[in-house]
Amino acid sequence: MTGMGNTRRTGRTLAVGLCAVALAALSAAPAQAHRAQRPVPHWQLQDSGTDVRFRGLSAVSRDTAWLAGSKGTVLRTTDGGAHWRNVSPAASADLEFRDVEALDARHAVVLAIGEGQASRVLRTDDGGATWTEAFRNTDAKAFYDCLTFFDRRHGLAVSDPVDGRFRVLSTSDGGRSWTVLPSAGMPAAQDGEAGFAASGQCLVASGPHDVWLATGGGARARVLHSADRGLTWTAADTPVPAGDPARGVFALAFRDRTHGLAVGGDYRADRPSPRAAAVTRDGGHTWTPAAKPPPAYRSGVTWLPHSRVAALAVGPTGTDLTTDGGRTWQTLDNGSYDTVDCAPDLGCWASGEKGRVARLEP
Repeated sequence: MTGMGNTRRTGRTLAVGLCAVALAALSAAPAQAHRAQRPVPHWQLQDSGTDVRFRGLSAVSRDTAWLAGSKGTVLRTTDGGAHWRNVSPAASADLEFRDVEALDARHAVVLAIGEGQASRVLRTDDGGATWTEAFRNTDAKAFYDCLTFFDRRHGLAVSDPVDGRFRVLSTSDGGRSWTVLPSAGMPAAQDGEAGFAASGQCLVASGPHDVWLATGGGARARVLHSADRGLTWTAADTPVPAGDPARGVFALAFRDRTHGLAVGGDYRADRPSPRAAAVTRDGGHTWTPAAKPPPAYRSGVTWLPHSRVAALAVGPTGTDLTTDGGRTWQTLDNGSYDTVDCAPDLGCWASGEKGRVARLEP
C-alpha cells in the first residue's frame, strides 16, 4: 500500500507540474515571470545507439521500456535509458516492427506489419534473449496494424479489412498462440477504410473487456468499440477529417472504459490538420472535437497516470499537453516523436525517427 501511495503522489506531482507549465505559458502577465519557478517537465533525449525509426513503444516503468522499429529492431532498457540493449530477433532485418506490448522486463510481444507473410507476431519470455514466432499471416489480403492486451493473457491484433471487414486476431495465453475471430460481429468497412500502423495505438484496451479501433482513409474517420474482447463491434463517426488515404484517426487513449482521446489528421508534412483531436465521455459512442486541437498532425497519445485531466500527444512537429481532458491542447516541445506511453509509476517515454527516444523528466 505504501508503494502505491508513493506512485500516486509522484503521478499527481508531475501532472500538477505539467498543468502549471501550461497555465504559465498561456499567461502573459508580467507578474508570472517573477514568481518562484518550479522545475519544468521536459523530454530528456537518450542515445539509443541506432538510427532506425521506432513507432513501437511500451513503457513498463521509469526504469524499463521496450522499443520496436524498422529493420527488425527491438531495444530494451532496464536502467532508465542509460543503456539500451539490442534484443532484436534473429534474422529479422527484413521485418518492419510497428508495435510492442511488454508485460514486464522479460515478457514482450512485437508485431511486424506488411502484406501477407510480412505480418507476424513474435514473443519473448527472457528479455529478448530468444524469440518465438507465434503467428505468421498467410492471407495475402491481410495487413496487420496494431495489437493490444487486456491483461497478461488476453490480447488482440487487428488487420486492415479483408473481404469488407476488419480482421481481428485473439490470444488467451499471453501471445503464445493466436486465432482469427469470426467477422460476423464486425461492421462493414467503408471504401478505402483502414487502420494506421503509425504508433502502435490504433487498437487500445481499457479494463478486462473493452477495446477500441481507430480508422481513417474512408469517407469518415471512425472509432469502433467492442465490449466483449473483439467478438462484436459498434462504429461511431468522429469529427477528425478523413476522405483521403492519408487522413483519419491515428491513435487512441482511454483512461477508463468511458473517457477517451483521439488524435490524428493528415500525415503529409505539406498538408494542414485542422480538428486533429477529439474527446469522448461515453465510451466512444459519441466524439466531440477539441475546442483547441494540436496545431498539426499527431500520431500518438497517452493519459498521464493518476490524472483525470492531463494527457500528452506527439507527432513529427512536437508534443502537446492537455490539462482539461482533451478540450484544449498546448504545445510543450517541438521535437519529432511518433509515439508516447506512460507507466503507472509515471515513467513516460516517447520515440520516433532516427533512433529518437526520450524520457519525461520532472
